[in-house]
Amino acid sequence: MSFSMSKFFLKIVTISSLVAVSIQANTQSNQFLDATQSDPNKLAWMVGFPPSVEKLIMQPESDFFSFPKLRWTVCHIRELMPTKEVSRGISSSIPLEYEIDKNIDSIKFNPLNSQKLMSWEESLLANYTDGILILHKGKVVYEKYFGCLNETNKHAAMSMTKSLTGLLAQILVAEKVLDETLRVDSIIPELKNSAFGSATVREVMDMTTALDYSEDYSNPNADIWIYSKASSPLPKPKDYKGPNGYFEYLQTVKQKGVHGEAFGYKTINTDTLGWIISRVTNKDLTQLLSERIWSKIGAQQDAYMTVDAKGTPFAGGGLSASLRDLGKIGLLMLNEGKFNNQQLFPKEVVEEIKKGGDKKAFAKAGYKTLEGGSYHSMWWIFHNQNKAFAARGVHGQTIYVDPTAKMVIVRFASFPTASNTQIDPTSLPAFEAVAKYLIEKEK
Repeated sequence: MSFSMSKFFLKIVTISSLVAVSIQANTQSNQFLDATQSDPNKLAWMVGFPPSVEKLIMQPESDFFSFPKLRWTVCHIRELMPTKEVSRGISSSIPLEYEIDKNIDSIKFNPLNSQKLMSWEESLLANYTDGILILHKGKVVYEKYFGCLNETNKHAAMSMTKSLTGLLAQILVAEKVLDETLRVDSIIPELKNSAFGSATVREVMDMTTALDYSEDYSNPNADIWIYSKASSPLPKPKDYKGPNGYFEYLQTVKQKGVHGEAFGYKTINTDTLGWIISRVTNKDLTQLLSERIWSKIGAQQDAYMTVDAKGTPFAGGGLSASLRDLGKIGLLMLNEGKFNNQQLFPKEVVEEIKKGGDKKAFAKAGYKTLEGGSYHSMWWIFHNQNKAFAARGVHGQTIYVDPTAKMVIVRFASFPTASNTQIDPTSLPAFEAVAKYLIEKEK
């Protein structure tokens, strides 16, 4: 990226835009420091009182989501961005049970399109893992931390946030608080003249809306940059005339095509869903997530979400949380809404999610590593023999739920490039290999 272009990005500071900067900057080269060389502890980012100038990662610079600074940033979002708390409440934390299996590191598998065997342990370094947790039949069988992460701090969940937003929406649908067949403008009249107004709630939940919205990161005039400037929580320039905040921006999005025909992964769908949820419940997304989920699972720590200038939580990617607490989210999904012998929401919520969405619509998006899959209620459904499904986020974030193996894998990572298509060839076969091992172990 040229110096003149980098100045253009100076004020683009929301997580969504930072990811976009990362995608553009990091796809220019395939040469990166490896996981050991880029360890933020080794590189000593932000170490010292004060840190030396060359070790600073701070505002108003816009490069703190570029590699290798990314590997520090994912654990320190709250030091760079305004946030709202997702409270765990005042009840005691419920500890996870442990039964560590030391054999998992040596599990071998073939990465996609490769005849060379790789071990589970090797895959962690290959994918720049920051934290990894495996639960089997409700117990932790594997847990490791790397880089910026340890058992006491939090990590950016990125677009796994979408799946929690989708889960809340699916709960409201099951409880008949939200009608998925309604047009969006019947719930949010402010969106009547936008592309979202004529879409159904379900089309938003499954991202089959037809939007005239460009995410061409190489084009400084693309819609992603307008969206990013609108959602920035920092003061706007005096000459700024555009929308301020997520809700104002969503009203400007125009339609292109026919709703329901094709899947298109666009974060603005989730921000719309967040608005729908808040409108029908009259509650902030962080408050609802706390009341319905976080305070009910005996969370180890509060979570938090980034916000725009008006305090609206970033429904599409703003969550940061601990590894173990997202492990509890995985258990909640594995056990179809039940946690600690309490049914937190109707089991048909997870049953509906696992059914998946329109495979034909999904296929049009051309995901080579996810062929045969679908997307439903903001969750990725693999439709493999184990009926696995997942929450996924850029740079390698994953909650992978395998009902057949009774397994949950949660991974935080800081892979140099954002797209999971670079990580899936070594991740997905690794997850399946662990599932196979755990199933055979029980025989």
